[in-house]
Amino acid sequence: MAIELNQIWDFPIKEFHPFPKAKLGVGAHDMLGVEAKELGMTRVLLMTTGLRGSGIIEELTGKIEYQGVDVVLFDEVQSNPKDTNAMDAAARYQSEKCDGIISVGGGSSHDAAKGARMVIAHDGRNINEFEGFSKATNKENPKHIAVSTTAGTGSETSWAYVITDTSDMDKPHKWVAFDDTCLVDLAMDDPLLYYSCPQEFTAYCGFDVLAHASEPYVSRLDFAPSLGNAKYSIELIAKHLPTAVYDPHNLEARTGMMHAQYIAAQAFNSGGLGQIHSMSHAVSAYFDLHHGLNNAIALPRVWEYNLPARYERFAEIAPLMGVDTRNMTTVQAADAAVEAAIRLSKDLGIPDNFGSVHPDTYQKNRMNTGKYEGRGSSIDTSDEMIRTISEHMMEDWCTPANPRECTVESQIPMIRHAMTGSY
Repeated sequence: MAIELNQIWDFPIKEFHPFPKAKLGVGAHDMLGVEAKELGMTRVLLMTTGLRGSGIIEELTGKIEYQGVDVVLFDEVQSNPKDTNAMDAAARYQSEKCDGIISVGGGSSHDAAKGARMVIAHDGRNINEFEGFSKATNKENPKHIAVSTTAGTGSETSWAYVITDTSDMDKPHKWVAFDDTCLVDLAMDDPLLYYSCPQEFTAYCGFDVLAHASEPYVSRLDFAPSLGNAKYSIELIAKHLPTAVYDPHNLEARTGMMHAQYIAAQAFNSGGLGQIHSMSHAVSAYFDLHHGLNNAIALPRVWEYNLPARYERFAEIAPLMGVDTRNMTTVQAADAAVEAAIRLSKDLGIPDNFGSVHPDTYQKNRMNTGKYEGRGSSIDTSDEMIRTISEHMMEDWCTPANPRECTVESQIPMIRHAMTGSY
């Protein structure tokens, strides 16, 4: 008997996915050249969004080349990596006769690198053919080291990657792939590399971590091995994120967020995600906004939407966020968790809604540029676009794990509030 997609999430046998080897802590990035050589790399494609002005790429290139490993720089990865980024990187890898990939940056660099590896391993097949679960037929991907410069992505830890299909810009599609063959060979997380991350991006990336931790904790999958990491990650975020934002050279805070983002990725790696990510992917597809910013705006709305399905779990999140719940009922404590997320959002300067995001308030603005030229430099908050976002969410592979049942119609009030509402 065939199993429908929505039945998979209720199946009693749940799969635990592996994690790659990782080096975490101060000075880990000093070992990059040594580790590349240990993996047998002699000529690497270094993939990044640029990190212009930070000095990080220059420093890491020196450490790699000092070990006798050649570096070919590919700094054309875009935020919300596009299908063309993966295809172009794969072509460069082959034309330059590389034998390994090192991605440096946040999720965009790591995801584009994972996509490029899939293309290389499958004789140049279009990257958009790999959406969904376990589409790879060749398990031998190029070696890959992922060096994170933000505390947010989790891509260096997980079996997932996200790519935007730009082949039809009338209906752009940001999709997720889950595949054990895309795991990196080595993850490197060093809090010293986070110091130059701008204040607002530290906040956005921190909310990405909160989404990574909270979604598996309330997920329909209810995967026991993920729950402990999810809870501890939330606790670390509440303790360290504000300090990391406003005191960026505070080593304790940066280290706390490093651990929070790493174990949150371990949680969602097998515990699933949900509507926060589905909404974020949809908004990115149509407006090319920063993934972490999208998650920050979506998170309180999605938590509120999901409350009726998981009051007990949200009540347990509240004290992790610093709320004293000793004299509260379960429902009151669950409501308090949402209020704590809203308070954190306001403390860190997150925009009230998508409609308030425009070039003057959003430093990393790419709206109305590249393939998005002509779409304008503001977010379309019309009823038609709200429905379009809802329809995109229903096609997202993160949605089935959401604890509350979703339909196009049921999501519309939540999306409308995210577009124009405020708390």
